[in-house]
Amino acid sequence: MKKIKLNQLFKGLFVAVITVMVLSFVESCRKDNDDTSEDVKRKKIVFKAEASSGVNITKAVYGIDGNPITVNGLSGATWSSPEINTEGVVYNSNIVVNATGVDATSTLKVQIFVDGELKKESVTSGQVLSASTSYTF
Repeated sequence: MKKIKLNQLFKGLFVAVITVMVLSFVESCRKDNDDTSEDVKRKKIVFKAEASSGVNITKAVYGIDGNPITVNGLSGATWSSPEINTEGVVYNSNIVVNATGVDATSTLKVQIFVDGELKKESVTSGQVLSASTSYTF
């Protein structure tokens, strides 16, 4: 009789311990997914290109976190992307712009702005122009 009661006691204790472990795990997962307004980071990102007189910008590729946006058929000496509003964690932003210069002194500048502040800039010169830069948050 004592052996049966002891066996039932261990089974009951085992079930109780497993139940507590499962409930603790579920509760900890639920807490991990709670978003608070302090954790959410919002950023406004704009990519720009400016070239010297006579330079013709032809193509731009820009994006954040490995999600590129390609713009073909551009013309003129300036270009600006639409404002990208991000919510959450952003790791990296990139821009590459191609242009055709007049001569070896032609220049092309690309810039990355975050919340209206210039974060990164790169300038290249020549007749065949390709400027690129990236900014890591």
